[in-house]
Amino acid sequence: MKNVKLISLALSMLICFVVSAQEKTITGIVSDENRLPIPGANITNKNTKKTTQTNFDGQYSIQAQKGDLLIFDYIGYNSQRQKVENSTIINIKLLPAHQSLEEVVVVGYGTSNSEYEDRSYTRAEKRKSKMETSEMLQGKAAGVAISQGFVQYAPSQSITNKATESIAAKNEPLYILDGIPVKSEQFAKINPNDVQDVKVLKDKDATSIYGNKASNGVVLIDTKSGIYKNLTEKELDAKLNIVHPTPTVTPNQEDYDAFVENAFESPKTAPLSTFSIDVDNASYTNIRRFINNGQVVPKDAVRVEEMVNFFKYDYPQPKDQHPFSINTELSDSPWNSKNQILKIGLQGKNIPTENLPASNMVFLIDVSGSMEDDNKLPLLIQSMKILVNELRAKDKVAIVVYAGAAGLVLPPTSGDEKETINDALESLQAGGSTAGGAGIELAYKIAAENFIKDGNNRVILATDGDFNVGSTSNSDMETLIEQKRKTGVFLTCLGYGMGNYKDSKMETLADKGNGNYAYIDNIQEANRFLGKEFKGSMFAIAKDVKIQIEFNPKQVQAYRLIGYENRKLRPEDFKNDAIDAGELGSNHTVTALYEIIPAGVESDYLNQQPDALKYTKVQETGNNYNAELATIKFRYKKPDGDKSIEMVNVIENKTVVLSKASDDFKFSTAVAWFGLKLRDSKLISNKSSDDILKLAKQGVSKDSEGYKAEFIRLVQSAI
Repeated sequence: MKNVKLISLALSMLICFVVSAQEKTITGIVSDENRLPIPGANITNKNTKKTTQTNFDGQYSIQAQKGDLLIFDYIGYNSQRQKVENSTIINIKLLPAHQSLEEVVVVGYGTSNSEYEDRSYTRAEKRKSKMETSEMLQGKAAGVAISQGFVQYAPSQSITNKATESIAAKNEPLYILDGIPVKSEQFAKINPNDVQDVKVLKDKDATSIYGNKASNGVVLIDTKSGIYKNLTEKELDAKLNIVHPTPTVTPNQEDYDAFVENAFESPKTAPLSTFSIDVDNASYTNIRRFINNGQVVPKDAVRVEEMVNFFKYDYPQPKDQHPFSINTELSDSPWNSKNQILKIGLQGKNIPTENLPASNMVFLIDVSGSMEDDNKLPLLIQSMKILVNELRAKDKVAIVVYAGAAGLVLPPTSGDEKETINDALESLQAGGSTAGGAGIELAYKIAAENFIKDGNNRVILATDGDFNVGSTSNSDMETLIEQKRKTGVFLTCLGYGMGNYKDSKMETLADKGNGNYAYIDNIQEANRFLGKEFKGSMFAIAKDVKIQIEFNPKQVQAYRLIGYENRKLRPEDFKNDAIDAGELGSNHTVTALYEIIPAGVESDYLNQQPDALKYTKVQETGNNYNAELATIKFRYKKPDGDKSIEMVNVIENKTVVLSKASDDFKFSTAVAWFGLKLRDSKLISNKSSDDILKLAKQGVSKDSEGYKAEFIRLVQSAI
């Protein structure tokens, strides 16, 4: 009997082993029709429901067994399915899903029997009663009004499909005149008497010849004698009698809070430097957007600490009961040779995803009229899908939207119902004014009603920050969000768009609402912040984290905190638990830099020293602290706590020459240096971009995602 049990157990173990052995890791690259990698593409194992996404280089990895069906999809592309066979490498090419010209109707003139004209003629017959065909170009593309001498757009300034629907001008097709691409206004001026033939290509027929620029189709126009062939743009304008008005510059409606750069202070007159940590990095991605668009970066858009904290540094994990480790390094200043830089780094504890608390999330989405641009609501929807992909069955998501009023689009829904959540996101459309205050009220109400004790309760606000109904001023918004903070619900702000972007409101909300703030300029950034760094962005392991540092006047003549201008606190705020400060997420890093003028060094940056004071002299003690540079203190609360915990470290006065400093030191100071240059700081003597590049390149290490290499390209672009 015993032998029978042993045999049965062995067989069971063998079966389990064989089944588990059948599962293998499938890897590959997802690319577009031009063989360029697609970052953020979704891969789903239909059999096991496992999902993953491609990285910046289009690479993915997923577990599957032979016979499983993998589904590959990405916004704007046709989904593709691939059955797993023997190979462990599956490379997929996705093709664009072209629908923009689905209802454009063209009847081809001439004797050609091409498949395009045959298909178009059949479609034209079906809605012949809806179209006018009395003139040469009428019936070629609906929405073009014809008069005797020229062709012009109908007053709607759009190309219409069917009788009432339209394709916006920004999504119009590619126009080819006598083999040369032309603008829509040039197409509109063509004399119909000169036209020999008109064809429309769409879908694969268009992109296979003209590439992605033909994703909305192609309108091909041949004139009777090729009279427009080989003309320059100016010559074509002249021939068509097109006069361009003098361009007017649209004033930039973006809004940034102005602030004054931190000055040097003496430890004798200002012995304590106190500030809140800042894990936001919106400033860096916003600056990246300006530089990539060839625009001048507004001075007040540059917050140096957010630039530095965009990047991750190689700090060790905490080894004690505290949720973060403390790391310091002292070396030479790269921009002022007589000075020193003190780097302070915090490393948050990395908590495994399965051990993270359950989440109660409310997506608060701006669907007002200002959000209709492609880099706003459409990008926002795809961004939130990345976040949805990270959710677990024990997590809950509700969706609140606001425009002229606020409303609940999706009640709290389990995180494993991804299709339901994504369908709700896809249903969103932009239009109306912006009742931001009402949206915040409703979102926090839903979050409070579904509050999870000891869980991750969070409102995620996604908007361009352009509140124009209800509470609009920064002070009103600040008061409102400070009240909501008391509910124990955290806040994440996601900024989108340009032109009317309100950075000041976004920063105020995140700063005062127990929150963090990111600017999403493209799908790659959404994938980084909401996918790869999901734990750090969405799960706080410590809140109200404050830093207070006391410099030793025997070693330090003067100091200044680089950045953090809007995060500075009064010395007495350090021990006041009622004062709000920043949050630290799982596996997050925070870095702060101080510039130091050592004792005995002559400096042009020091103000005239005041006479010795009679009544408030600094008291000398008999202690000799020559080996100490400073004493640094930290206070933090647990995510659900009300009482702060304090940590104290002594920083030794040990300087490492810059060439021997760590890669993290070199790179973080290079990023700060570039930020100070963009702000046109008066406190740096060397503003050489070449020197910034040199230091940054020396500090590039552990850059698997390519973000540090991208920074180097940005500096090169800004020269």
